[in-house]
Amino acid sequence: MELEDKVVLITGGGTGIGKATALKVADAGAKVVVNYSRSEKEAEEVVKEIIQQGGKAFSVKANVANEKEVNDMVSQTITSFGKVDGLVNNASITAQIPMDDFDAVTDEVWDTLFSVNVKGMFHCVKVVAPYMKKQQSGVIVNMGSVAGTTGIGSSIPYAATKSAVHTMTKSLAIALAPSIRVNGISPGAVDTRWWSGNEEKMYQLAGHLPLKRISTPDNIAEAILFLLTQESVTGQVITIDNGQTL
Repeated sequence: MELEDKVVLITGGGTGIGKATALKVADAGAKVVVNYSRSEKEAEEVVKEIIQQGGKAFSVKANVANEKEVNDMVSQTITSFGKVDGLVNNASITAQIPMDDFDAVTDEVWDTLFSVNVKGMFHCVKVVAPYMKKQQSGVIVNMGSVAGTTGIGSSIPYAATKSAVHTMTKSLAIALAPSIRVNGISPGAVDTRWWSGNEEKMYQLAGHLPLKRISTPDNIAEAILFLLTQESVTGQVITIDNGQTL
């Protein structure tokens, strides 16, 4: 199996893309650490499913915006599995604010989104990097978004955080080479709970895309697995969007 004897930590691993990724890497042989901040029940269900299928996994609560909690999360990973080979920075939050509603984009909105989507991602990298360097190997995959390229997303600050993720991914790939590879995923619309109540809008969007479809979480998980296992790829942000950015 592609990830046999590897340990992969996935932030925001209880739902959506995180869940699909946890199941995908477990199926590839990895031991999985499923991080969550609020979705405890969902994370436990993912762990249960992995164990039922013969894999090894556990869940851990941590808000990635809090560096101490990130330290504790990684310490639990090392204590339980002895190492960390892969980090999937999937944890992210959004804000549904019309693009022209500047009054709604308060300092609190900016600070909250950047604290999780950008600083939280950096916290995780900062804490796992020494372990990966010590073992002379490691892979990090960061979750971006086409909003970071087009500027069109749930809000201006959300798009700005994802643009920062794309840039940080490239910077980290240089800073952590050659022992650690760093790449990113830039998904377009994905059929997750964020579309709940707006399914008709999602279907309308699909009709305008070149491939006439919306990605599933499993589509994104497949791309993450590719980046975790392809040893010659680093500093890349791969767009998975069914032609949306076209």
